[in-house]
Amino acid sequence: MKLTVIGLGLIGGSMAIDLRKAGFAQEITGVDAVAENAEEALRLGIVDRIGDLENSVKGADFVIISIPVDKIVGTLTQVLDLISDQTTVIDVGSTKKAIALAVDSHPRRRNYVAVHPMSGTENSGPGAALQGLFEGKINIICDQEKSGPLYLAFAEKVFQVMGMKLAYMTADEQDHSTAFISHLPHVAAFALANAVLDKEEREIIFDLASGGFTSTVRLAKSSPEMWGPIFQQNKQYVVESLEVYIKHLKAFKKSIENDPEEMMELMRNANRIRGILSGEGDSLVKNEKTIVKLYTK
Repeated sequence: MKLTVIGLGLIGGSMAIDLRKAGFAQEITGVDAVAENAEEALRLGIVDRIGDLENSVKGADFVIISIPVDKIVGTLTQVLDLISDQTTVIDVGSTKKAIALAVDSHPRRRNYVAVHPMSGTENSGPGAALQGLFEGKINIICDQEKSGPLYLAFAEKVFQVMGMKLAYMTADEQDHSTAFISHLPHVAAFALANAVLDKEEREIIFDLASGGFTSTVRLAKSSPEMWGPIFQQNKQYVVESLEVYIKHLKAFKKSIENDPEEMMELMRNANRIRGILSGEGDSLVKNEKTIVKLYTK
């Protein structure tokens, strides 16, 4: 298979590594707007060659677009204009509704499969690419009925080869869900980092910081150039998730000030997340499991 990866950072690079290791991609061409990224990906052996977008996608069997979401729409349209009828195209952006809507009436819409592999780290660039990054994680496929059966089956196979589970949602459902489980945690981490940086004695705080702070604020190291466009493109649902979060922060603050018993109950209720994440626990866990089943073939 001839694979072209547009955007040679963490996600695009990691997919290229896994697909080569699995023997699924025999020839990998990279495209990147940043020359240093392209050179590093070539040096690391993530890709076999570097090319311009037009020539790199024309003969490809499979095209992965892995660039900031505000750049995807224009690039996706250009790619669909250039490819042959045999080519499958995906983008791996964290938002889906605006992107999918932009190409909804494109003559080659059936060649495009809208996906979101739910995996990543706070690092970026070709050097951040990791083998096995996606193993055991969930890949969301959106609006699958709008993709041609052969292209959909090809994309499904790609993610299964990488060891991912498949879930199926509308693009709107995807954006709503990820606002809470992915986008909100990043906003919270950025805000927490700014709160600590705002303290005059922050050097002392950093000297005392241990695992809890480090793990909580880890996402604040993520690229603003990637996450800023995500927050803007999914503004409605990110703001909704923030309003819910702020409501719970206020309730927690009030309980600390006035009601220790309520404070303890809020923490005990929050502990239930352990059961949800481990797949064990009460009826809330069963409801969470049902959501996955509804969208899984």
